[in-house]
Amino acid sequence: MALQLATSTRNARLDAIETDAGVSAILKIKTGAQPADCAAADSGTVLATLNLPSDWMAAAAAGSKAKSGTWQDASADAAGTAAHFRLYKTDGTTCIIQGTVTATGGGGDLTLDNVVIAVAQVVTITGFVLTDGNA
Repeated sequence: MALQLATSTRNARLDAIETDAGVSAILKIKTGAQPADCAAADSGTVLATLNLPSDWMAAAAAGSKAKSGTWQDASADAAGTAAHFRLYKTDGTTCIIQGTVTATGGGGDLTLDNVVIAVAQVVTITGFVLTDGNA
């Protein structure tokens, strides 16, 4: 039998993620396959580095939490095809979330306006939603 949690508990777990990351979380868009988990070493080339807004996620509701504000890098670091991302605490080195990247509508964990990135291009995140399990 699967555990089921109250929506308030699911929301609290989601809101704790933003608290854990801090108000100046850093998101890096990278090439290649993502590492096995957040504890594994970084992989791929960093294409874009985003300093997320101070309140980077909306308050959780109904067991879900979506990005808040504008997530954008005004000038990409390198050229390549985005494949995964890592979200770090404010220290810029402690990974707390990683996942796949696709173009908008592509079904990735995080979506971009364009996954083929050129140096100095503006990179805009179009979608990022966390959903807590055990509903």
